[in-house]
This record gives sequence, structure tokens and C-alpha cells, in this order.
Amino acid sequence: MNFNALIRQIHRWLSILFTLAVILNIVALVLKHQAVWIGLLALFPLILLMISGLYMFVLPYVAKRRGGPGAG
Repeated sequence: MNFNALIRQIHRWLSILFTLAVILNIVALVLKHQAVWIGLLALFPLILLMISGLYMFVLPYVAKRRGGPGAG
């Protein structure tokens, strides 16, 4: 598995973790057990999602600039 495929796989798993953290936050709000750490729980995967998403967003532009595959 190359590096780009690994980043994509990590991005997919992070999106699942983020979704679960948001659901947990909503459940805590409904049950009125809101704690600061529950609210911040979604922040960690969200930051990693942003970094991996920006990396994947820039990939086609870097490939085009280098004249690599998909440089059409």
C-alpha cells in the first residue's frame, strides 16, 4: 500500500471516529450530561481530518505541476 492509499484509509477511519464522537455529543446533550471533554472529543479527529483532507485536496495540483499521472 503506498502512502496516498494509506492517507485515504486513515481519512476514512477518522471520519467514522468523528461521526461517532458527534453522535456521543448529541446523546450527552439529550441526556443533559454535557461535559467539556465530551464536547472536545470530536475536535481531535476533526483536526486530523482537516490535515488529511487538505493533503488529498492538494495532490492533483502537485501532480499536475510535476507532470505526473493525471496531469491532463
